Amino acid sequence: MSDYNTNPANRLRTPAARTGVAVDQGLRAYMLRVYNYMALGLAITGAAALGTFMMAVDRSGGVAKLTAFGNLIYMSPLKWVVIFAPLALVFLLSFRIERMSVAAAQATFWIYAALVGLSLSVIFLVYTGQSITQVFFVTAASFGALSLYGYTTQRNLSAMGAFLFMGLIGVIIATLVNLFLQSTMMQLIISIVGVVVFAGLTAYDTQRIKEMYLEADDEVAAGRKAVMGALALYLDFINLFMMLLQLFGRRN
Repeated sequence: MSDYNTNPANRLRTPAARTGVAVDQGLRAYMLRVYNYMALGLAITGAAALGTFMMAVDRSGGVAKLTAFGNLIYMSPLKWVVIFAPLALVFLLSFRIERMSVAAAQATFWIYAALVGLSLSVIFLVYTGQSITQVFFVTAASFGALSLYGYTTQRNLSAMGAFLFMGLIGVIIATLVNLFLQSTMMQLIISIVGVVVFAGLTAYDTQRIKEMYLEADDEVAAGRKAVMGALALYLDFINLFMMLLQLFGRRN
């Protein structure tokens, strides 16, 4: 009698149907966890970027000038540490995630997001605050639509993975080359290709993260997968934002 369910619809469900419902609920909870981690990472990045800019630039007297802190992180050799420190943490998280506790993986992700904010604070020197805000919301809307497509589509996007990866490598190499060439036309081409690549990666990564879910995963395995999934989508969002900003941002 203890198993008696007064809901007739529930009594008529087969074990397979009940299992399917449990999987759907577990998947939704897992994906919500991924998106929450990603959103918190973006919030940390935004707060770190804005806070760094406010400490680095003195606007008193109507003329913007770098403070001692600004000269330290933008003009001194320390700027290379600011640029490459996030990359080091990405490799650390990627290669050691299986040995980390969930709390340690989360902490590494939050620190990484803060370091990215530190390095991205320079955009406030280059672009107007209004255009940064506008591009951010355009990116958020585009990312949301692309991620929703990746989550709901029945089409297998795995075939896109190889082409997107090659496109990503091409964007990285071209960006490094253009650091020396400083070509405006080449930067425009990189930005256009980059938007296409990271738009595709957003949908592809969302489907891949969804397929990583296993009902049998324990809390530790699910937590690690959620952190790595959040990192992948976070990188897609940040890079899509930067490419769109380079295309449509208004410079100071």
